Amino acid sequence: MSTIDRNLRYPSWHKDAVIYQLHVKSFFDADGDGFGDFAGLTQKLDYLASLGVNTIWLLPFYPSPRRDDGYDVLDYRGINPQFGTIKDFTSFVKAAHARGMRVITELVINHTSDQHPWFQRARYAPPGSPERDFYVWSETDDKFAETRIIFVDSERSNWTWDPVARAYFWHRFYSHQPDLNYRNPEVVEALLDIMRFWLKAGVDGFRLDAVPYLVERENTNNENLPETHALLKLIRNMLDAERPGVILLAEANQWPDEAREYFGTGDECHMAFHFPLMPRIFTAIAMGNAQPIITMVNQTQDIPSDCQWAIFLRNHDELTLEMVSEAERNFLWNTYASDERARLNLGIRRRLSPLMDQDRRRVELLHMLLLSLPGSPVLYYGDEIGMGDNLDLGDRDGVRTPMQWSNGRNGGFSDAASDKLALPVIDDAQFGYRAINVAAQENDPHSLLNWIRRVLAIRAQHPAFARGSIRFLSTDNTAVIAYAREYRNDCVLFAANLANNGQAVRLDLGPFLGKTPVELFGETKFPVVEQASYSLTFQAYGYFLLSFESEAECFDD
Repeated sequence: MSTIDRNLRYPSWHKDAVIYQLHVKSFFDADGDGFGDFAGLTQKLDYLASLGVNTIWLLPFYPSPRRDDGYDVLDYRGINPQFGTIKDFTSFVKAAHARGMRVITELVINHTSDQHPWFQRARYAPPGSPERDFYVWSETDDKFAETRIIFVDSERSNWTWDPVARAYFWHRFYSHQPDLNYRNPEVVEALLDIMRFWLKAGVDGFRLDAVPYLVERENTNNENLPETHALLKLIRNMLDAERPGVILLAEANQWPDEAREYFGTGDECHMAFHFPLMPRIFTAIAMGNAQPIITMVNQTQDIPSDCQWAIFLRNHDELTLEMVSEAERNFLWNTYASDERARLNLGIRRRLSPLMDQDRRRVELLHMLLLSLPGSPVLYYGDEIGMGDNLDLGDRDGVRTPMQWSNGRNGGFSDAASDKLALPVIDDAQFGYRAINVAAQENDPHSLLNWIRRVLAIRAQHPAFARGSIRFLSTDNTAVIAYAREYRNDCVLFAANLANNGQAVRLDLGPFLGKTPVELFGETKFPVVEQASYSLTFQAYGYFLLSFESEAECFDD
């Protein structure tokens, strides 16, 4: 068996994952119809391998009316014809595996499109029938009154009247996305069969959309119910029995004590997104203060040993500010979204580089935090070259524009006429494809793209980042964050200035007395740690990544 095959079969691979999230429609168009496709994605796998990622997370690619960009599913076993065929998909998966990369697909299990055959059948079926009970119905719209509305910008109720069924159907998201009824065993079995279908196609994991809302019960807020956790245990049992090594990644935008529950005792999801950490990273940069990050990480360390957080800076949705106080939300809105067009629901619909006013120092610092804090990092396509966004596009489309490959036609994304593209390519002076593209950055050794490659290569050499414990070090300066990551005898120290001006700090490096720090970017030896108090100075948003070679564990306790 080759090294790649052994790595792909490794059951705890998710702990070492570096995930690259992309939308097939926006990545690369091979057939010239204006939509990215699996044939085009396959052609770009060598680019992803050279970047240093080892896992690809695909946004929904199923047939869909696309009223919610594919999250309104028509057929769970199909491929949107604009993206290709099942054969194209399986060819892509095989090609990814041949390069040592795994594939995580999006499984939209909370709801379907209202045009899905299941829902159309349910509308016409009599009340109480198995067909009607694929969804959640009520004669009134006052049931589940304690449940919050998620899309406050567009929805006024979680119930919508259906004139055919002559009843209200339940939806936690848009009114064209009726929720499935997981109290019905036939729905559960249908879900398991869908998963088996994609397992046969070779997928390595499922990102479970909106898991906190899967099951409903009266007199609750219909989030994080025991019945939902029971359903996840059942799904996990099937995977462990039929395809061990395939992982579940939970999307649970919840507070730490609730999000942690989606690991169960190691018998539910293998991974979960760390939503509460993300806004604290942006808060820390805005305030020039390390405490928001320290507090949140310290609240979320105790998870089952074979589980892993997925941490991120940006993704395909708005930068969600649900898990902050109202005062914190207003602070972040005022800091990062003074243009109110950038605000959506309880969040900010901007990409990373525009959020940072294209400040390379802050973009680097944010990535260093992402890649050194506990968890498997998720990189959003295009952020590795500093792509911008388009606030003139509706909803979340502004952060889902075509990948900018070159300064050629349509940014090298497609040969189609520009009016045939899935979304328009960004074409302004600051962030347009003529100024920002892969080809230009490939040839620039100092580009953001090549910097990202270098950091990912360094990270891959140190298992402490993926699997290690974290210990925050005492400092005499709140603007400086410092922590050690340790795994066996691999110990690295990250220290950074979160402020927009130069800073000096004295770190408590007592555990490293007598050792020589080595700066990992230049392999430069720093002065030996001769006393516990160790001095460092930083430029604005500066950082150090240091290694302490040791034959024993870094910390005795």
